[in-house]
Amino acid sequence: MVKHSLSKDRIRILLLEGIHDNAVREFRECGYTNIESLPHALDEGELVEKIQGVHILGIRSRTRVTDKVLAAANRLLCVGCFCIGTNQVAVEPGRRAGVPVFNAPYSNTRSVAELVIGEIVMLLRGIPERSRQAHAGKWLKTAKNAFEMRGKTLGIVGYGHIGSQLSVMAEAMGMHVRFYDIEKKLAIGNAQPAANLLGLLNLSDIVSLHVPATRETKNMIGERELRAMKKGACLINASRGNVVDIEALTKALDDKHLLGAAIDVFPVEPGGNEDEFTSPLRGFPNVILTPHIGGSTQEAQANIGLEVAEKLVKYSDNGSTVGAVNFVEVSLPVKAGGTRFLHIHANVPGMLRRVNEVFSSRNLNISAQYLQTDPEVGYVVVDVDGDVDENELLAELQSLDGTIRARFLY
Repeated sequence: MVKHSLSKDRIRILLLEGIHDNAVREFRECGYTNIESLPHALDEGELVEKIQGVHILGIRSRTRVTDKVLAAANRLLCVGCFCIGTNQVAVEPGRRAGVPVFNAPYSNTRSVAELVIGEIVMLLRGIPERSRQAHAGKWLKTAKNAFEMRGKTLGIVGYGHIGSQLSVMAEAMGMHVRFYDIEKKLAIGNAQPAANLLGLLNLSDIVSLHVPATRETKNMIGERELRAMKKGACLINASRGNVVDIEALTKALDDKHLLGAAIDVFPVEPGGNEDEFTSPLRGFPNVILTPHIGGSTQEAQANIGLEVAEKLVKYSDNGSTVGAVNFVEVSLPVKAGGTRFLHIHANVPGMLRRVNEVFSSRNLNISAQYLQTDPEVGYVVVDVDGDVDENELLAELQSLDGTIRARFLY
């Protein structure tokens, strides 16, 4: 039987926000049984109390893992974001504390792209207002402000996994596709890159945003950009809430510069389904408002549950950080026999030599080793052969000056 530093039934896993059962199933199949799954998010105060003693934390987009939460996390090994984004986690403080953060950057790509396609059709046909009128008993049968997708130009801002898949789907439906990305991207199909953002906005009938939340993208669509859009164009945001200046968008809709908009993400979102959603965009008949559901399909959540759980298990079992957003990538093949340790430390001269001296002083042969560093943090996984006193050796590794975290894996 493989010996672990901490038996798997003692590793506490906390999953928040109704993470898909696929995650729980994956953990259990890999031997983890101490799992608590809650259907809702926790605020900072609740999470500070709940996180103590937790080894693996799984969240979605509502829960905030702040510096204060990390400081209270006395046993935390890693965090899994069961979604695309990780801006809800203090990833840099997590890295310095030796806590890798994993996510699922690709699993809900199709779901988001399909939502955008549906919203393009609904905006161009004026479906939100026609549906509202029909529910009120009115018959608004007219072709005014109703258009086909075919022949229209879709401008995609951010040509990553979602943007490029949307490009393929839109082109299949007869649209012309132009895109803008700060990095050079290979165009798919007949899509063409735009030289700059304003140029893209100026020629697009529909603009769809697919960028991450960074300092550069905050309010990247403001008054100037909205006025650069064609009169009668539509804006879709299924990326991040702070990418669009909502007040500026409200004005552009109010004075009929834009035909409509579809917004799935917002600068401030309710903490739970029971809280009221407030936005100046409420009440516009030509605006589709959805509660951050771009990736909320059963298929996407099932894929995300499996993908992130697999990454968390691999890190817990054998030290693999492949897929971590805030850590150097280190992975060694799982070795039959032998003993494996991981050591996370401040990136200072001589650290690896001192780690290796812990093993060599006991006449232990290092059979495999993999070190990666960034400017602040170093991470090494070490396989050793020989008669090992795991507790004694681990205590010495932990006592080395500069150690952030050390673990005996198996």
